[in-house]
Formats: sequence, structure tokens, C-alpha cells
Amino acid sequence: MAIRALLIDDDARLFELLSGYLGQNGVELEHAVDGAAGLRVLANESHDVVLLDGMMPGMDGLEVLRRLRARSAIPVLMLTARGDEADRVVGLELGADDYIAKPFSSRELLARLRAVLRRMHPEVGRERLSANGVVALIGTREVRVEGEAASLTGLEFDLLVALLRRAGRVVTRAALLHEAGRDDTVVSERTVDVHISKLRKKLGGDKIKTVRGVGYVFGRGEG
Repeated sequence: MAIRALLIDDDARLFELLSGYLGQNGVELEHAVDGAAGLRVLANESHDVVLLDGMMPGMDGLEVLRRLRARSAIPVLMLTARGDEADRVVGLELGADDYIAKPFSSRELLARLRAVLRRMHPEVGRERLSANGVVALIGTREVRVEGEAASLTGLEFDLLVALLRRAGRVVTRAALLHEAGRDDTVVSERTVDVHISKLRKKLGGDKIKTVRGVGYVFGRGEG
């Protein structure tokens, strides 16, 4: 079951950047362009978490949070360009559950979002993906291959999860980086090939196949 998140932020480009990645990772993201619109949406629809910009024209994020906390305990993750400690303290004292400064990576945002939800709703961390004899437990980042524990690096785990979420379908190298939350300057498409090679050895068999000139596909197998 997808997590329903509401982004309250006047930056439409941020919504476009986040929605694809979060959608591939089990988070259905909706958008409200300002504080008043966000409060209206939350009054009429059910969401699991709010991503709230601290600096918006008109009603700012702190005022939105103040009004929201008067009627709801929904988890709120503050997003802001402000780096001042006083602003962070005010947000947390008003009831924010976490605070992340812009710019941030999609991967870090997802990790913080899941951490907040695990604290509020422990069942969120129990997501399980499986295919072809491989099981990945998202909350604990554990992997089992044919019932045996496998030790993966952080990037290997992220790549595996991205492949498992689209098991049976071809994933390009660029899409794989994006879905694994590593579409940045640190990890290149060439690096993906190296880590996929290492991942293959740890998983054994022929679970990850190369589609020459395109990318990779994780075989469905028996799951």
C-alpha cells in the first residue's frame, strides 16, 4: 500500500523532481502550491505525511504548521533553505517531526520520511520485496538469497531495491540511478555497471540480466 504524502511548496519544479522518484519507492506524492491550499487539502483528504516548505509567499511554513497542529497530529517534515538554528528550533517546538535543509537529495528525503513514519507507524518499516529467490526488507535493509543472509553495501542495496520494484522490466542505467536515489555527480552510469557486477556475484545465479545498450532486468523467477 502506497504512502500518501502532501508536498506544500510553491516550487513546482521540486514537485516534478520528487514525484517520480518517490513514486518508484512507494510514496504517492500530491502537491499544494501554498499554505492555504495545503490546509484545505488536509482538511478534506487523508494523507500519511506532510512535506512542508518553511519559506512561502503569504502564509509561511511555520504558520501552516501552527494551524495544522491545532487540529492534527499528522507527521510533518519541514523543508527549508534556512540554515539558522533558531528557525529549526522554532519549527521543532511547534511540532515538526523532522527538518531537512535545501538543497537535499531525493534519497535523503525518502530516508528521513520513512524514519518519521516508522516512529509514528511502525508497520511502515515492514515493507518486503521479493523475486527470484531474493527477499529485501526495506525497514531493516536486510537481504536474503534463497533463505541465506547476504551482505550488501549501501549502494548495492539501493540498486537491488530499484530492480526488485520493477522486476521483469528493463531498467536503464539512468533510471536505475534515479530510482535508487543516486542520480547525482558522485555516482556515474559506469559505476552502476561495476556495482551490478558485484551484486550479481553476491546474489548468485543469473538473476540480473544485461540488456545490451539499454540497462538491466531482474528476473521474476518464482519470487
